[in-house]
Amino acid sequence: MTKVVILCGGIGTRLREETEYKPKPLIEIGGKPILTHIMKHYAYYGFRDFVLCLGYKGDMIKNYFLNYKTQTNNFTIALKSGILTIHNSDDDEDWNVTCVDTGEDALTGKRIRLIQPFLNADEEFMVTYGDGVSNVNIKELFAFHKAKAKIGTITGIKPTSKYGSLQVNEENTITEFIEKPVLNDRINGGFIVFQKKVFEHLDDDMFEFATLPKLAEQQQLAMYMHNGFWHCMDTYRDYIHLNNLWKKEKPWKTWK
Repeated sequence: MTKVVILCGGIGTRLREETEYKPKPLIEIGGKPILTHIMKHYAYYGFRDFVLCLGYKGDMIKNYFLNYKTQTNNFTIALKSGILTIHNSDDDEDWNVTCVDTGEDALTGKRIRLIQPFLNADEEFMVTYGDGVSNVNIKELFAFHKAKAKIGTITGIKPTSKYGSLQVNEENTITEFIEKPVLNDRINGGFIVFQKKVFEHLDDDMFEFATLPKLAEQQQLAMYMHNGFWHCMDTYRDYIHLNNLWKKEKPWKTWK
């Protein structure tokens, strides 16, 4: 089964209100860690084998999955015998979760290099971040990558501006305010597929700045264009925004 590597090791300094106490992937959206939103999305498309690159407060992520059933359900435990009974469990996650300590200060390239022994014999593996949600079609992304036969494929998204824009006429009179418009240029939205050949190009630096440009120079990097929902939780404002979206419309929820 193709594995999904999730980068979970960053400190998340721009979200210090929450990350002072927990790693960013465990920050809750709608009462569940954003990490599980991402994993449920991949699992919906049939990708259920995860490798988590841990770093800052990684022990908390380990403990979350070690105690996943009790974290997410009511239970009764017989203290003398140690028998645990889970009540009303609606969890059907057929997931394999490998937790790998990749160092608190490691950059993304090193984190990916360190999980190489935990990948299987498949030619491809996926990489994403533990703080971004989207309704990108993972099956279509994977099929696109296979068809292009490049070392890497990234998902290109059009981000929303953090600022409103002004429309003016020829006389410099403002005619319209546009609240946080969608920008024209695409950026790397994560949701990446790599061939294992990428390990020949990885070093201990940020792969976004060291590896991806090299692959682009060699014409070994494709872009899958996603025009649907995407949002990254960088700041406390993003955290509030995503929680409000979850209450109203859940635009990235693909699973039942």
